[in-house]
Amino acid sequence: MEDVRSRRGADVASDHHLVVANLKLKLMKNWTTGQTALQRFNTAFLRDTDRLNEFKIALNNRLQTLQDLLKGEETSMEDN
Repeated sequence: MEDVRSRRGADVASDHHLVVANLKLKLMKNWTTGQTALQRFNTAFLRDTDRLNEFKIALNNRLQTLQDLLKGEETSMEDN
């Protein structure tokens, strides 16, 4: 902190006073070591219709369970 002052002029009908401070801040770049691997998705296997159907079924199952959980929470909120 370089400078701190209390300003008594800001009156809001209380015993509090405005405090103004000047800060000196040094920022450093956070260097990372090594390279981060990009996440690549294998879209080539979706060209196979059997795998595409399996993927769709798995995705629908995941989304269905999430929807069921949300509906359960909605009903519990309505009960309260």
